[in-house]
Amino acid sequence: MRRLIAALTLCACLPLTTVASESQAILSALQSPQGLLIDVRTAEEFAAGALPGATRIGHEQIAEQIASLAPDKHQLIILYCRSGRRSGLAEQRLRELGYSNLINAGGYEALKTLLESGTPCATC
Repeated sequence: MRRLIAALTLCACLPLTTVASESQAILSALQSPQGLLIDVRTAEEFAAGALPGATRIGHEQIAEQIASLAPDKHQLIILYCRSGRRSGLAEQRLRELGYSNLINAGGYEALKTLLESGTPCATC
């Protein structure tokens, strides 16, 4: 019984570690000068607030516009939107085009919080 409780306790901690590791990877990518930060939200969402250094390309136009910004298909590209869904669609399309160094960083508000704090957190 003690082994079961210990195993369950260990398993309960794993997702938080994974989330913190993902947050750290995203934070490092956002701070990388080689990274291309792309906001795939609408023009209205972008105008209401965007991350510093972000370029807006709607997720529907990503295939047509990416080559002018990132001709090197191995360049680090960080994508975000409101929740991570549209950036996930953009990531999938870029992978189909041969881009390989992609990060779906998720939603704007969580990223903004992550950048402001400068440290990864379990809820970001």
